[in-house]
Amino acid sequence: MAKFMNVVRSKVKEGMKDEYMKKLQDFFNKMKGTDGLISMKQIQTAPNNMCIVGEWKDQESIAKARDKMIAGLDTVRPLLEEISPELGVTDPVSGSVIMEI
Repeated sequence: MAKFMNVVRSKVKEGMKDEYMKKLQDFFNKMKGTDGLISMKQIQTAPNNMCIVGEWKDQESIAKARDKMIAGLDTVRPLLEEISPELGVTDPVSGSVIMEI
């Protein structure tokens, strides 16, 4: 089975980064111990641009955790700016790891 990764890109509203980080820490704490979760990281790509990166044992693990992840993201959605009308406030992608060093 191939490892699986997910990335959720978002942009935090001006002045809301501290609240976002607090809520995100709560979300990360709730994700600890989730079956199949290898790691979860938050990266900052610009002053208000963020990405959550998750590494999973396999695709089945992330599928089982999807409702838990959506519930966690729901807690921060009011703090996020719309990326586009098509995407809304998050740009989630996921896929199999095909190369790793």
